[in-house]
Amino acid sequence: MSILTATNVGQSFGAFDCFQGVTVSIANDGRIGLVGPNGIGKTTLLLIMAGLARPTVGEVHLARGRRIGYLRQEAVEAFAQRTNTVYQEMLTAFASLFEMQRQLHEMEEAMSSDASQGLLNRYSELQETFTHAGGYDYETHIRQTLDGLGFQRADWDMPLSHLSGGQKTRALLARLLLEKPDLLILDEPTNHLDVQAIEWLETTLRGWEGAFLVVSHDRYFLDRTVNTIWEMSRGGMEVYHGNYSAYLTQRQERWERLNLVFETEKARLEKEMVFIKANIPNGALDQARGKLKRLTRDVMAIEQLGVVILQNKSWSEIAPLMTARENPWGVNEAEQRVKALHPPARPPQLKVHLKPTHRSGNVVLRTRGLKVGYPGNELFEAGNVELWYQDRAALIGPNGAGKTTFLRTILGELEPLAGETHLGASLKIGYFAQAHDGLNPDHNVLDELLAHKEMLIGQARNYLAQYLFRGDDIYKSVSMLSGGERARLALAILALEGANLLLLDEPTNHLDIPSQEVLQEVLERFSGTILLVSHDRYLVDRLATRVWELRDRKLVVFRGRYQEFMADRERQVMQSRQDVARQRAERRSETKQQAAESRKVTSDAKKREQVVAHMEAQIQQLENKLSQLAIDLQAASADGAFERIQRLSAEYTATQSNLELLLSEWEQKAAEV
Repeated sequence: MSILTATNVGQSFGAFDCFQGVTVSIANDGRIGLVGPNGIGKTTLLLIMAGLARPTVGEVHLARGRRIGYLRQEAVEAFAQRTNTVYQEMLTAFASLFEMQRQLHEMEEAMSSDASQGLLNRYSELQETFTHAGGYDYETHIRQTLDGLGFQRADWDMPLSHLSGGQKTRALLARLLLEKPDLLILDEPTNHLDVQAIEWLETTLRGWEGAFLVVSHDRYFLDRTVNTIWEMSRGGMEVYHGNYSAYLTQRQERWERLNLVFETEKARLEKEMVFIKANIPNGALDQARGKLKRLTRDVMAIEQLGVVILQNKSWSEIAPLMTARENPWGVNEAEQRVKALHPPARPPQLKVHLKPTHRSGNVVLRTRGLKVGYPGNELFEAGNVELWYQDRAALIGPNGAGKTTFLRTILGELEPLAGETHLGASLKIGYFAQAHDGLNPDHNVLDELLAHKEMLIGQARNYLAQYLFRGDDIYKSVSMLSGGERARLALAILALEGANLLLLDEPTNHLDIPSQEVLQEVLERFSGTILLVSHDRYLVDRLATRVWELRDRKLVVFRGRYQEFMADRERQVMQSRQDVARQRAERRSETKQQAAESRKVTSDAKKREQVVAHMEAQIQQLENKLSQLAIDLQAASADGAFERIQRLSAEYTATQSNLELLLSEWEQKAAEV
């Protein structure tokens, strides 16, 4: 059964059709990723599905009694009228629990004077419902969610109005996850999360009991959370089954199939044209006239319907959709139209060309005793590291650790706090800055390009068209460009430099998925050396041959690919996790023994004992699960199954976090008993 269905939904703004013909459904357990180029209308479609906007045509139906939770891309106004603190806002997700708790207290008071069996039965039933709904666990869930999304304990008592825009978005996401709607609609949920929080969200969504629909430019995130991809275009929606990587394979097969259909049909039409020209010199032959009429219809089908209708359909299904013209074309016009047919065109894509003008020396970068930061604020110690010709190193670490500062130190824009950097021979450096602050805001796009390289206006236009600046776009002021447009302009300028060492600081930020794919392919073919700073784990996974991690204020070098790095990291921390689990278990055993010795059998104590007993059962379940996950992780490590290691590790981390939070709360409750 479907939670939500959309039938022939379209949205227009005046004479402009944003999209049309969207017919889709979301199953009870749907895990769907929505992709498409920027400006295609993904956010508009989400608003329509969430019931916050009405389509121009079509309709959306939500199953009776089902709830939708919607996360806007930017939630600055989400708490405009709220005076709660962060923690108080999380409590609002459990309003139904508090109502049940109030009813239980009323029944308890009533039972002091009315011990009837009917009241006792109602109390027992409601208490069971309360327990099953998480009445004794909600505080644990709040702690786990706020910690997982990167809120520090000091932030919990902060009024919502004092939060930054990114913090408000994370707070709204936290509340939605705690509310557990039947359908969760998320618009770019990873925008304001660091890698650790994204990994926590991935684990949460993989265990989500309802359905979710997510728009995200994070391809790695889509790979790990969804099992269906919706690809959105002006003419409708194409559905692919599988994660993002499976979608890429299926999409390529689809385009090959479309081109085969086109080539086959064009060859047939050319043969039909030969017959018509030979048999209709004066329009005398009925058979030739009939063929000309059908040919007119078929050519129009290819011209007018193109990719939208050809998707996953045979020609026998497509042709009848076009009605024959009353008056077919003349022979000459028909022949010209057949010759002019072109294959189905893909949406416009970036055409990036990054080619070094010459080769660098073997040693590209060497540091000795390097310390990076600002006077009075050392960020990290890099020590002695080397980067060699054609290395592709990914520099990763938390926000604020000093990644951009390291790049600026290499460029000589900042002096090292200690030590030194040496650049190799014959280097030509190309730097892609995260903030694109090298662009002149007073220039328009064309002027900014010409400031970096002289060329004729016609050449400049053609060059900028490769980066999707067409028509009057070239006269847009740099200061008015969107984040994606600034990124494309910065790439266009970078490609002019012929660099053999690329220092890239978040190059895929603000790029839509098709542009990310193009850039990734270009970087994979690049024959020089790359030092990459990126939160784009999909790009890092595909590109990096070594990983430089900023950890505990030091630069740690791992010689291998990203999946190997992740597996190695999990092997290192697994033993420490098991040690912590054993220590917790020993501590719990001691506390349990002390609590048992000091128990007093009173009415309140009995209630507290029930809570403690319930929590102890949960703790035992989590400890058993951790033991099994540890065994599974060891087996996966022995097999070198990197994807399985990542999945099991994320599950282990989440389970460990749940256990620690539950143990902390159990210790408090046990002490009260």
